[in-house]
Amino acid sequence: MNTSMGFTPLAGLMMGSRSGDIDPEIIPFIEEKFKLDSEDVRRVLNRESGILGISGVSNDIREVEDAAKNGNKRAELALSMFVHQIQHYIGSYVTDLNGLDTLVFTAGIGEHDSMIRSMVCSKLSYLGVEIDEQKNANNETSIETANSKVKVAVIPTDEEIVIARDVVSVAKL
Repeated sequence: MNTSMGFTPLAGLMMGSRSGDIDPEIIPFIEEKFKLDSEDVRRVLNRESGILGISGVSNDIREVEDAAKNGNKRAELALSMFVHQIQHYIGSYVTDLNGLDTLVFTAGIGEHDSMIRSMVCSKLSYLGVEIDEQKNANNETSIETANSKVKVAVIPTDEEIVIARDVVSVAKL
């Protein structure tokens, strides 16, 4: 089992406003260059970085996609970096797992954003991933082509039911 998160949610994949993985030396660099204390740096890395910080548009991927479609270079860069990081983690996990049978997209962006799914899969053909763009655009639950060596699934997230089951389990109801 592996996860992209580290000690805190700040580590791992870039998020809407969180930086994701960074070189630890960036912290004293930011403190010195911008005359910020550690609390200010923490705030910047958690609330003003990631997709928002790079795009300069929003922490909402839909707004960033719209800006990119309208030629906003920073929005294009944010999307490119986000997708690259996802591809990086997939590559790492494929190595951990010694292969790939199924690629699953879930949660907000994975479940609802066909453009990001398409961009992520665009460089995974070497793994046997091939998606049907029409199925992807229609948000079907199985979006691979008939020739794909890897299943590609879009699975809805139901966090409330998971929490309810955990409560029942802990409370032994």
